[in-house]
Amino acid sequence: MNTFQKLRHFYWPFKAYFFWSIALLLAVTGFTVAYPVILQFTIDRIILEGNYQWIPYAAIGFFILTMLKGVAVYFHQYLGDLFGIRSVYEIRNSLYEKLQFLPFRYYDNARTGDLMSRLTADVEGFRFFLSFGFAQLINVVMLVFLSLGIMFFYSPSLAFVTLAAMPFLIITVYKFDKKVHPAFKDIRKSFAGLTTKVQENISGMSTVKSLSKENFEMERFGGKNGDYKDKFIHTSNIWSVYFPFMEFIGHICVVVLLGYGGFLVINGDIQPGVLAAFFSLIWFIINPLMNLGFIVNTFSQAKASGERLLEVLEEPQEIADKEGAMEVDQLEGSVQFSNVTHRYAGETEDALKEVSFDAPKGSTIGLIGATGSGKTSVTQLITRFYEPDEGSIFIDGKPIGDYSLKSLRKNTGVVLQESFLFSSSVKDNISYGNPEVDMEQIVDAAKRSDAHAFIMDLPDGYDTVLGERGGGLSGGQKQRIAIARAICMDPGILILDDATSAVDMETEGKIQRAFQEVMKGRTTFIIAHRISSLMHADEILVMDEGKVVERGTHTELLRKNGSYRRIYDLQYKDQYQFLEEAKGGIG
Repeated sequence: MNTFQKLRHFYWPFKAYFFWSIALLLAVTGFTVAYPVILQFTIDRIILEGNYQWIPYAAIGFFILTMLKGVAVYFHQYLGDLFGIRSVYEIRNSLYEKLQFLPFRYYDNARTGDLMSRLTADVEGFRFFLSFGFAQLINVVMLVFLSLGIMFFYSPSLAFVTLAAMPFLIITVYKFDKKVHPAFKDIRKSFAGLTTKVQENISGMSTVKSLSKENFEMERFGGKNGDYKDKFIHTSNIWSVYFPFMEFIGHICVVVLLGYGGFLVINGDIQPGVLAAFFSLIWFIINPLMNLGFIVNTFSQAKASGERLLEVLEEPQEIADKEGAMEVDQLEGSVQFSNVTHRYAGETEDALKEVSFDAPKGSTIGLIGATGSGKTSVTQLITRFYEPDEGSIFIDGKPIGDYSLKSLRKNTGVVLQESFLFSSSVKDNISYGNPEVDMEQIVDAAKRSDAHAFIMDLPDGYDTVLGERGGGLSGGQKQRIAIARAICMDPGILILDDATSAVDMETEGKIQRAFQEVMKGRTTFIIAHRISSLMHADEILVMDEGKVVERGTHTELLRKNGSYRRIYDLQYKDQYQFLEEAKGGIG
């Protein structure tokens, strides 16, 4: 129950629904156990004693009892449902909120399908127990104890003999719970793996088709699906072993009741109506105890689901605002790194090693180097997507941790190499970072990023609703919309992480010229593999294995004949040599 205790603050505020539901359930249980009492009275007091004039009254009373029970069942189930639905509404909101604020480190290892499974199947499994399982557990207890009370009132000796086998039934149910809980936990994990596989396949469908790997993907999915099937079969085997045994114990009780109860009737120790009532009451005990297996099943599923929900809810939020964090409307944008070292979780090598540099307000800093050299890591520390392990980062002369995350990130415009667009209109995508901008500003941002022309060619222009992840647009078009989105934020710091990698040289030139105007007064970090994107930078940092190995302007670095010069020669000198050779061949 520790899992339910930890999640208590989600469902306890709605306890009124639960208690009213239980109160009505108590009434339902009372109406239910009244049936055998009416049956006993009808047989012993009306039929055997010949008081047939009471039959209409007994029938009317039975009808009223049935109607009252029906009304009580309706409101009991409605309020129980309301209790579960309102509770998981809060749980689902909290899960989604937690996912918004978990650090990038968490998503480095998280699987999308697994998270989707937690927000859907696991939340629903927990809701089902809150709505039905919890109430049914209480119903079992009340029904059993009320039935036992009536049985002992009628005949203590018959009650003792009839219920002699009940301890064995309780032990069996306990052992069933011990086996079925781990089995259902395995089912949840397997389902998460299955949904992850489906999500990855759909997201990467273009790659699958381009490499003709449909059959391979079907085999991989078959493996995941087979594992899910096997887990369910294993759980079914547990059920098939324990449930027949529980039913066998229940029928032994009925046989004992028939034999010993018939003996007592023959000897005149009890009336026939009492024996008839016992037959109804014994099933009010056996069926709930047998259904206890189903309740244990829902409890085990809910517990397994709750544990998976808590894994997300209790995940430490490593990057958060400290007490008294500053809220600022506009950052000037000066950035300073002082001996910053950073290592990603699970890695053995540092991504950044004692990196230091100054980026004055309004300056442009270029970052270039081989893949994995640490370029992106620098910019991810500026936005506090990760925290440095050593060293300090200052913005406008203050430690970066002094600013609230909201202030820091709303003043930092980021255009990533892989641009993500939402399934909404072009207009909403561009204004996503700053919803308060007007249409004129949106169009201006689109023009600066060279996106206005192709947007106007779309069916509904800026009101065109894009497909999932910007489906229907080319990579370059998506990237230009992402650039417009960053411009619309009017940030003090602008980060362009290979932002023009998906556009052609001509479009890159247009965007670069537009950026010259946009970058005025902003501190800009440009990560690029093309030297043409960095030539105008105030300072270029050449990175290798997490270190800054060269720094200077484009002209200064060319004179050093170091790493930057080699990159330049690869991109330009060899290109010119190829053109000269091509001309000579034609001549």
